[in-house]
Amino acid sequence: MSSELISLETIQEIAHQYGYWAVFLGILVENAGIPLPGETITIVGGFLAGSGELNYWLVLGSAIAGAVLGDNFGYWIGKWGGWPFLMALGRIFRISEAQLLEVKNQFSNNAPRAVFLGRFIALLRIFAGPLAGIAQMPYPQFLLCNTAGATIWATAMVSLSFFVGEVIPLEQLVIWVSKFAIVALVVAIAAVFLPPWLEARKSAKENQ
Repeated sequence: MSSELISLETIQEIAHQYGYWAVFLGILVENAGIPLPGETITIVGGFLAGSGELNYWLVLGSAIAGAVLGDNFGYWIGKWGGWPFLMALGRIFRISEAQLLEVKNQFSNNAPRAVFLGRFIALLRIFAGPLAGIAQMPYPQFLLCNTAGATIWATAMVSLSFFVGEVIPLEQLVIWVSKFAIVALVVAIAAVFLPPWLEARKSAKENQ
């Protein structure tokens, strides 16, 4: 998630003051399902490591631990109470139970990829854990995909800001990463929903 609600300057101040705890708690809270700019905090942490203010390995460890634990919290929240909550939201926004079940089934069919790759996708990084719980994804499978995805994502984000942050302004780096996550979201939506839509159109034409 980008830093639209919390300015980059504020995030930098928090990271300066709380260091590794800021990285750990920022990404933990985001991955638990609360839309805070955990990704931006992680990038800032890597940037501070590149400038010598923090230790690269401790920033990386904090990001991985926060991402894994946050998604685990999100998973169990979704598993224990996510579906009733989703149904209640559906009634508020006039989304039928059939439509919600379709979304649930679509996620279930793509759950391992969604949890693993969702780290790099806007919004999905926040909701992948709760959605996996709602979809009753087997916990051992979730834990494996979650840990693998968290490790690769954290390594990519921290290393990118650690090395590239020396030659590219932090603000520009955050913008580029945010744009990539949005593009990845569009691609993911198209990959999930476009094939069934094309198949439905094909069937409709054949039945005419």
